[in-house]
Amino acid sequence: MRRQLRWAFDNCEVVLAGDRASAAAAVAEHRPPVALVDLGLPPDPDGPTEGLATLQEILSIAPETKVVMMSGQTEREYAVQAVALGAYDFYQKPIEIDVVNLTIQRAYNLHALESENRRLARSKTGAVLPGVTTTNAEMLRICGEVKRFASANVAVVLIGESGTGKELLARATHELSEKAKGPYVAINCAAIPEHLLESELFGHEKGAFTGAVKTTVGKVELANGGTLFLDEIGDLPMSLQAKLLRFLQERVIERIGGHRQIPVDIRLVSATNKDLLKLTETNEFREDLYYRLSEAVIKIPPLRERPDDAVVIAHQLLNSFAEEQGRSITAFTADALASISSYEWPGNVRELQNRVKRAVAAAAGSKITVTDLDLPSYEQPAPSGTLREYREQAERTALTRAMVEAQGNISKVAKLLDVSRPTVYDLMRQHNMKV
Repeated sequence: MRRQLRWAFDNCEVVLAGDRASAAAAVAEHRPPVALVDLGLPPDPDGPTEGLATLQEILSIAPETKVVMMSGQTEREYAVQAVALGAYDFYQKPIEIDVVNLTIQRAYNLHALESENRRLARSKTGAVLPGVTTTNAEMLRICGEVKRFASANVAVVLIGESGTGKELLARATHELSEKAKGPYVAINCAAIPEHLLESELFGHEKGAFTGAVKTTVGKVELANGGTLFLDEIGDLPMSLQAKLLRFLQERVIERIGGHRQIPVDIRLVSATNKDLLKLTETNEFREDLYYRLSEAVIKIPPLRERPDDAVVIAHQLLNSFAEEQGRSITAFTADALASISSYEWPGNVRELQNRVKRAVAAAAGSKITVTDLDLPSYEQPAPSGTLREYREQAERTALTRAMVEAQGNISKVAKLLDVSRPTVYDLMRQHNMKV
């Protein structure tokens, strides 16, 4: 029967399995849109138990797969039970190829429609933010979070390694908020000595201390009606943590040496490369302040987890620096692109900027090489995950590199990938990519 069905569906890629174990392995590897499963399977060919167990295992591995159950048993309760467990449909033998074909086609069409809906949902919630360049699925999701939090009046903490783009997301949060017309004021808590930081934050009155020859307005007050961005908030001294907490609770400040309470209305966004919650456990950061600051927490992945972004950002930087330096360089060599996507980037985007800018200045030819970037040669990593996942990642990487090399020219992309233009457009829709 399996051989006959494969012959009947010669327009499809058909994978055969004879028992539950082999079916589970095939589903894990191929993630099929549709599975046709007999209710009677060994070791219980005359009963429903093994078929129903196979149905449940398939759906646990690939919930999006549409499972069509078929059986020669006439008991209606089995059909009801199968559908209750998640089967898409139940087909009663004997087999009529045209009817089965129609059932499979309907299941396949539903799977395709649901996949498209998921893609559109990701696209809607993952719109790229002002100043942010990304094609990475996780970063697109984060951009969607930033948009949602920006429209709400909540304090946001951005957590990520140095150079991952925390300030870009902070500025985007401001520009998309109701306070976008107000000022955006940033201060690095780690860059200012502790004895000057309080004055920098809250300001001081004339004569408040030696050298205070005039009244100075602090950054908190300057941000009134807008957004205050506190970078490296994990380095804020404990003495100032208490004063910042008091301000967040009462929304008023007093300048150093002053006695007048000044009301301030700001949106607060903070950033750090430290684990603030862990710092609260060691009493290095106030727990009450942490919960005031972290009404929304956004964790930004490092560049090494976004190899597709590394390539796209590198090309954007290349165009910018080439124009700035008056160089006629518009591309990377193939091995340079491979090294960019495989390199670990411990310094994240800042390191990428540094290497590309230096390479544009040092390049002897019309393209930037691995040597110009001073990067190690690329070594192909061992594949991980399912075959389908590996294929999708490889497909996305190839499409991204071709888009970069062709500078968005679809005809050139098609030529580089040796496919038709419609295929390129299909791939772009599938991977949520734009020119």
